[in-house]
Amino acid sequence: MNETATDYQSLLSRFGLSEFRPGQRDVIEEVARGKDVMCVMPTGGGKSLCYQLPCLARPGITIVVSPLIALMKDQVDTLRQLGIDAKLINSTLSLREQEDVMESMIRGELKIVYVAPERLRNGRFLETLGQCNVSLLAVDEAHCVSEWGHDFRPDYSRLGKVRKEYLGGLQTIALTATATPMVRDDVCSLLELKNPSVFVTGFARTNLHFGVSQSKTDVEKEDQLTAFVKKQEGAGIIYAATRKTCEAIGEWLPEKTRRPIGVYHGGMESEQRRIVQEKFMDGRLAAIVATNAFGMGIDKSDIRYVAHYNMPGTLEAYYQEAGRAGRDGKESDCQLFFSYQDRYIQEFFIENRYPSKEVVKKVYQYLLDRPEDPIELTLDQLREAIGTDSSEAIGTSQTLLAKAGVLRRLDSSQNQMLVRIDSDAPTMLDFLPKEAKLRRRVMTAIEQVVGRRRYDDVFVRPNRLMELANVDRDQLMRTLRELGRLNAFDYVPPFRGRAVHFVKRDILFENLEIDFDELARRKAAEYEKLEAVIGFARTGGCRQRVILDYFGDPESKNCAKCDRCVTNNEAGSSLGQFTDGLTDADTNALVCGVRVILSGVTRMHGRFGKNLVAQMLCGSQNKRISQWKLQRLSTYGMLSAMKQSQLCKVIDAMIEHGMIEQREVDQRRPTIDISEFGKSVMHLKSPIPASFTLGKALARSLAAAARHIESSDVAKSDADAHGSRTDTATENTPHDGDERRSNGNDIDENEVLRSTDDDPETVFGGAETAIEITLDDLTSPEKKLTREIGEALKRWRRRASAALGIPAYRVLTNSTIDRLAEFR
Repeated sequence: MNETATDYQSLLSRFGLSEFRPGQRDVIEEVARGKDVMCVMPTGGGKSLCYQLPCLARPGITIVVSPLIALMKDQVDTLRQLGIDAKLINSTLSLREQEDVMESMIRGELKIVYVAPERLRNGRFLETLGQCNVSLLAVDEAHCVSEWGHDFRPDYSRLGKVRKEYLGGLQTIALTATATPMVRDDVCSLLELKNPSVFVTGFARTNLHFGVSQSKTDVEKEDQLTAFVKKQEGAGIIYAATRKTCEAIGEWLPEKTRRPIGVYHGGMESEQRRIVQEKFMDGRLAAIVATNAFGMGIDKSDIRYVAHYNMPGTLEAYYQEAGRAGRDGKESDCQLFFSYQDRYIQEFFIENRYPSKEVVKKVYQYLLDRPEDPIELTLDQLREAIGTDSSEAIGTSQTLLAKAGVLRRLDSSQNQMLVRIDSDAPTMLDFLPKEAKLRRRVMTAIEQVVGRRRYDDVFVRPNRLMELANVDRDQLMRTLRELGRLNAFDYVPPFRGRAVHFVKRDILFENLEIDFDELARRKAAEYEKLEAVIGFARTGGCRQRVILDYFGDPESKNCAKCDRCVTNNEAGSSLGQFTDGLTDADTNALVCGVRVILSGVTRMHGRFGKNLVAQMLCGSQNKRISQWKLQRLSTYGMLSAMKQSQLCKVIDAMIEHGMIEQREVDQRRPTIDISEFGKSVMHLKSPIPASFTLGKALARSLAAAARHIESSDVAKSDADAHGSRTDTATENTPHDGDERRSNGNDIDENEVLRSTDDDPETVFGGAETAIEITLDDLTSPEKKLTREIGEALKRWRRRASAALGIPAYRVLTNSTIDRLAEFR
């Protein structure tokens, strides 16, 4: 294929377009040269044109693999309206209709055929591929190929094998809107693409405004969502993590907003979902509350907002869902309603996707002990039998056992139904009206299967009857219910779950080929992805830039539209509302207080929760402080003028603005550690975010506590320190579950400093050093010299006090050092 520029333009006009979108032409030209291509293009960026246009300029068929049935139909309908011969093959077609499409493929009558990934398990379809001229394979939603992707689908994992064995390594273009560099590499490897050209056309959606609302209670979050929806104009999608939450929001949100709002999730009947989707698409619903089951392949360009009531498990999923807003290019809002507790929902999902070795073993042993085959047990029945918490973990365990080759999970279509005819009449058609054509066709098929076995239970797969009667599954089941009214006919529906058939029963669990170490690594990667979402919610910088950096976008830059960018721009200074109403002295002291907290967190080495960090900074004397010898840290008691509850509030604000990270070591028992951004703030390399706000009373308390450090010698002996802090000991009581085990070791401050690259001589190495650096705005050469002399004197004092075995203040007091440095 070697189109000229004119060819491109004429082909483009076939699609009713006058120009290419950014990146499209480069991708199309590479496909035209016969190269394998990996294309990452944002949602709404026009990925489909990258394979639709080239197929018109070459002979043969383009096979498009897509998991989205709704999108397939929309694409095919659009292409046919443009005069392009396109068809689809998926489960919505009858067997006869599927056969017609395959015959058209063999005759060369089609240009594009869309297929679902499970079609690649169908022998008849694979045979058809070998009989027709396929010139290009397009893999849509290609991130589904990778087990490191956010939406891995096992049927996609067969694509590499099919491409090699049935298509002879055919030229392939893989397309996705969400893939990290690692996932991109994995997709190229699994599809065995030959030296592919990789295009990352930019993830930025310049018309989207990203924002995050922080909440600590359900009531607060409900109020935030209500206010957000009320101010919106146009249609919107509200995502929730569970079906139960969707139903709950669907109850109270329409009442509070006075707007028609629908609910959509996978637990609803297909007809219900269809009706809700139809109402949303034609504007009868102002918004839809949905799980992630909604949205893939939905062609509605005028969605003005997407809200996430619960955080999703990955940034890939978040950006894909948020990207459904504003596909028409108009300004749209994407709001995440963040509460830290929502992480436990996602952790539940992760644990179910990666069950423990013990759970898999229990499932295996229980199924082995069952005598019947196939074993027809629902996941809930199996969960109750072995005493575990989650049906989803049971399903994953069965999948792992199937991959190990010891059992096979049967599709529900393979489950057999029971039919029985209790009549000596030559044919049951005599009992049916002649106009009941559908019932007569189904009964004819049943009689063909039953044959001479009247008065016996006869088992048959629904697919067999569907084929004989030329009906789909819904028609068959509805007709069987009608036929069940006949006195001489009875039927029992097939088992609705997925039955299990054992292939091998003689293998010990310990000998199964299941790599639990690899599963543990993947689980850890899932948790890292979850932490990335939390980092996005708590960043102090541009939100879209966090996403672009995550995806490795080389064009990453601040968007100037998200809530962080807007706040920082409006503030006009590095501190914004943080310092409203405060004097310059208060401001300097406040910055000092923040840096003291960051220093204290650093010295705790990520081993403890915020309560114990606050107790250490307050100078608490409780049992855990002495147990871990935290009173030895140089930041111990530096903010003794504050209460523990006040410090916890400041730490919460610092977590929300990305200076401190909260991590789960044990379930629901988070520890805290300094973030990379926090280190930069502590070292004065980055300003405190303008969006960082404290109540005025709390801000003044922190400033006063920081000034208190300067006015008193905190480098005291343990006895003196304990004697001076009895006023804070009452409130600074221990909280259960705050400390973390660390192999029985004490906190080694020097080790902590080394591990975080802090210079103990210049950055909070001791209490007195911390104060001088943070409280003085030493910009002039004279002030700089004064500071350097003071620091040198303090370093000498530290060495002298250690050699003499006496407290530092008995060698030289802070005030004496200050006078010496100034008079020099």
